[in-house]
Parts: sequence; C-alpha cells; structure tokens
Amino acid sequence: MMSIQIFCQTQLPEHFLDGKAVILISNAPDARPIMQWKAIAREVHPALVEAGGDPVAYYELEELILSEEIQRAYATIFSQRLIRNILILTRKSNGDFYINILEYSGNESIVSAGSSWTMEANDIQILKERVVAAGKGMRSKNLMALDVPTFLPPLVGGAEGASTAPANNNAISGRFVAENPLNLDIFKLGIPLSGASGENALLTRYRYDLYGKSNDEVLAAQKAEKANLERIFDQYYEHQTVFLTEIRSDKQLISDRIQFVLTRVEGREADLMESMGLDPASLENTDRIVVKYYIKFLVRNELYIGPKWDADPNGQTALINFLKNLKIEP
Repeated sequence: MMSIQIFCQTQLPEHFLDGKAVILISNAPDARPIMQWKAIAREVHPALVEAGGDPVAYYELEELILSEEIQRAYATIFSQRLIRNILILTRKSNGDFYINILEYSGNESIVSAGSSWTMEANDIQILKERVVAAGKGMRSKNLMALDVPTFLPPLVGGAEGASTAPANNNAISGRFVAENPLNLDIFKLGIPLSGASGENALLTRYRYDLYGKSNDEVLAAQKAEKANLERIFDQYYEHQTVFLTEIRSDKQLISDRIQFVLTRVEGREADLMESMGLDPASLENTDRIVVKYYIKFLVRNELYIGPKWDADPNGQTALINFLKNLKIEP
C-alpha cells in the first residue's frame, strides 16, 4: 500500500528555488466561494514568483490523470522542457487549500512515493502570504520567472487545445482498439482495487476528493469495493478473475497467467472519447463526467475499449455496460 507522507515546513525546499516548476490544480467544484481553477492560478502565481519559484505552466490536475497514456505524454513534455518541480495545489470541498511540492520524477509517474513539502490554509489570501513568507531569506536561482501564468493547451479536448489536440491525440489514442479482446476464456482478468494501481496512480491521490484519506480509509474502501465488484462479476462475467490488492509488475502478472487487466478511468466524456480515438460530436453534453472501463492486454500493450461506447456517470452502471458488451461477437 502506498502512502503520501506530509510534512509542514517553514521554508520552501531548495529544489523549488532552482528549476522550472509545473503547477497542477485540483479544484473541488462545490467549494465556496466559487473559483475556477485558472482564477486560482492567477491568484497564486505572483506569490510563487515572489517566493522565488519559476512556475512555467499551469494545468488542471484532472487533465493529466485522465488515462495512463495521457499522463505518459505529459511526462514526455515535462522531460523535454527540463522541468524539475511539480507543485500540486488541491482545493477541498470545504474550501481549504493545500500545496504539495515534489521533485519531478523524470518518468510517467510524474511524482514519486515519499515525503513532500506541504502547506495549507483555509483562505487563498492566507495561502499566498504563507507562500511568500516561506521564501523569505532564501536565495533563489530562478531569475527570469514570468510575471503572468502560462496556460498551455491540454493534450486532449477543450477549445484551447483545438490547434494542437489532433496530432497529440493520434499518438495517445493509437493503442486503443474499439473491439473486444480475444482469449478472455483462457487467461485470467486482473481487477485492481483502489490503491493497487501502481506508481502511475500517485497523482490521483492529490485529487480534491481523495486527498488526505488515510491508509485505513483506503483499505476500508478497498474492502467494500471488492465486495461490490464480486457481486457484479458473478452476475455478468463468466471467466476467471483475480483481484489485485497490491502493486505487481506486468511480468509478474503474466507469469501468473494474468494477461488482461481491467482499467477504470473517469473524466469529461468528450475528453475520454478523444483520448481513445473516437469522435465526441454526437454527445449532447460534452462536459458530463463519466466512468469508462477498458481492458489492457499486457502482452501486446493494447487497450480494448469494446465495440460500443458504454461510459456512464455511475461507475457501477458503466462496469455492467462494459461487461455486457464483452459478449458481443466480432
């Protein structure tokens, strides 16, 4: 089980004062007063610069964690831009703000497990004052920080990304197959439970609805999740399954005859469709938040989303739809 260790410190970490930083913002939509994530970015940017940081780009955290493929693509961009720091700003539903600063991992996990520098405040003005105070008296090597925040186009979806999304989307969506995988009756299907998704899921733990949950809470949720999934699979899936409660490499899974792994993603429906190479033009509400399941074929690194689009705002309904569609003959 992975955990996020949190330490409150009075001074900013030295690595934040010596290298470019990407800022990821996760903003609870029900927090009050209402603030859009870009408005939060504009508020905190001057404080980060005054404190000695060099924030070169702002993104919504949910953009990066839409799927492993998208997160991998962002990691490539960060490496090309020589990013050193990842600052994650989480705003919870109660309005409290949390900042976590970590060094960029240099790979698709974006951040590594372990401790982070953290700060919290129940008001954005207080947060800004504390950030500036944390940089007082420290020497910064970031001498050419921009005065205004930079919002780069998302890799998938959104009007801002219209000029660049197609090319990037082709690279991301190339591994998705709009069919059902073969040989499900021969090999086991691995079903990861919450907290067993590997290092690539570390960023998810900073999302506004998950941040701050203890390991005991994660384990309790995992137990309830397994009971619910067992009931669904008993009714809608006839082949072998294995529940994955801890991190295991692809090689370990394959050696145990687990060649397929069920994967769950959640995000804006239009973004999910585009990331999987599908056209969202027929959607009535492109901003609807839905859950989509697909199966990862470990041997060939292919991702099977099924012959029919079956995403749904209700995760249980989305899973049942997907399992039903697995029975559609090619």
